[in-house]
Amino acid sequence: MRVLVAEDEKTLAGYIAEGLRDNAMSVDLAHDGDTTLDKLGTGRYDVVVLDRDLPGTHGDEVCRRLASAGAGTRVLMLTAMSDVRQRVAGLRLGADDYLGKPFDFDELVARLDALGRRPREAAPPVLRGGDVVLDSAHRRVSRGERYLSLTNKEFAVLAQLLAAAGAVVSAEELLRSVWDEHADPFTNAVRMTMHRLRAKLGEPAVIETLPGVGYRIVDPPC
Repeated sequence: MRVLVAEDEKTLAGYIAEGLRDNAMSVDLAHDGDTTLDKLGTGRYDVVVLDRDLPGTHGDEVCRRLASAGAGTRVLMLTAMSDVRQRVAGLRLGADDYLGKPFDFDELVARLDALGRRPREAAPPVLRGGDVVLDSAHRRVSRGERYLSLTNKEFAVLAQLLAAAGAVVSAEELLRSVWDEHADPFTNAVRMTMHRLRAKLGEPAVIETLPGVGYRIVDPPC
């Protein structure tokens, strides 16, 4: 899942970003409303964690524009305001969920996971390809009777491939969705992660490489 954290308190924003990355999410940061709109206009995000009181363009206006654009990005509004009327006002602007500060980080992750399963066409919580099963709710991957220990990046890459259901996913798409905006487009991170993932999945291979095109999940030969 790719997340934009729009929060003007830089320490808090960094804390949120670090924690979400530890939960296999790709995270970009913005510290004011204008930068938030720029990033939303040039990048594709599954969810934006939006501080309501952003400097520059107010968070309410960011939410309103995002909702009217119909981009499909979910909005989790984050604010110090706990008044019920304020929460209702935020939801009516187009926010999909609302979390008041201070918040429990595990709850934030759970809410983002829930929003990520509700986009345009939500991916099911359990993904399958051949005898490979990925359970996103419990963060477990198995092949046959064997459970696999994957890093966050390996888990996220496999989830992207399984969600594509046999369609080809390019290295550029994986770099955008699993890493973040600062990832070097010439990096070999995708190739190296794919190499380790294949080794852990074992034989027969379920990930096919199409040189110059991308990767896809295939049913292994019987």
